[in-house]
Amino acid sequence: MKFVDEARLRVQAGNGGRGCLSFRREKFVPFGGPDGGDGGHGGSVFLRAGEGINTLADFRIERTFKARSGEGGSGNGCTGRGGEDLYVAVPVGTVVTDADTGEQLGDLTVAGAILKVAEGGKGGWGNTRFKSSTNRAPRQFGPGLPGEKRTLGLELKVIADVGLLGLPNAGKSTLIRALSSARPKVADYPFTTLYPNLGVVYCGEHRSFVMADIPGLIEGAADGAGLGIRFLRHLQRTRVLLHLVDIQPPDPAADPVRDARAIAAELKKFDKSLAKKPRWLVLNKRDLLPDEEAEALAADIVKRLRYKGPRFLISAATGRGTRELAEALMQFIEQQAAERAAAAADAAAP
Repeated sequence: MKFVDEARLRVQAGNGGRGCLSFRREKFVPFGGPDGGDGGHGGSVFLRAGEGINTLADFRIERTFKARSGEGGSGNGCTGRGGEDLYVAVPVGTVVTDADTGEQLGDLTVAGAILKVAEGGKGGWGNTRFKSSTNRAPRQFGPGLPGEKRTLGLELKVIADVGLLGLPNAGKSTLIRALSSARPKVADYPFTTLYPNLGVVYCGEHRSFVMADIPGLIEGAADGAGLGIRFLRHLQRTRVLLHLVDIQPPDPAADPVRDARAIAAELKKFDKSLAKKPRWLVLNKRDLLPDEEAEALAADIVKRLRYKGPRFLISAATGRGTRELAEALMQFIEQQAAERAAAAADAAAP
């Protein structure tokens, strides 16, 4: 199935049913009076985050979803049947906006989360509602209100704990293949990854995290070079970024330090908050050099970058150093989860 991370759809809630104009007419009941019932309410439209849906491909062609309208009221004070609500399944991580106003309506980050996007119309009043001491035979009734109509913009941001960042052919897809069961395409030419891939990394019983691989960035991506920066949105929910750097690029004129700084600059252009996320340096392809030379080159790159955070020298192709990287990431994610739980407990305490 083609990966789609943006879509538009139209939603239309059901109209309210018409109120009834009726009078009670029975034998031996001379003063029956009005008995028209109200119309039923129209059905509303909801979006529901569903598990097992990974793309917005079902909405790649703009579609319209309509809820049922309410039925009209009837005599004997009977209210019309309400229209059934409509639930539309979308992927977890979908951001919903009003396409006409740009207002964000909700963010479905948890499986099963529900968001009302169109309110059903209220049913019209029957003539019984208008009865009073001065209006004993009312002939007024309500027509029912129309349901809400909206054009929605859907934007998918994948849910992942760790995001991979780097130039094309830095080894991101190879790393996610080494650590998880994900099998993205790997080849010896740039831009083999054309859409985000997710993989679950297991570090022991009940210990795992989700890793996201996005298409590679190049200098000028913010201005549309390469595949641009449209996939960077998929890193906005991550807790830590892994910046992969090829210590032995195929182009002899390439400079890993200059390229790493260019990627960081593109990240900052896209979203300053994304640039402030924890970012670890992962120096890849150590298998292309002897150990001493690889370690010396890695140390030189770190020194020139003036980088002082966590750093790893690995070979994604052979798996060397990847399990140590995975365990460090797992510990970092567990520590963050413990800190969030402690903060929540302090906030709930009286």
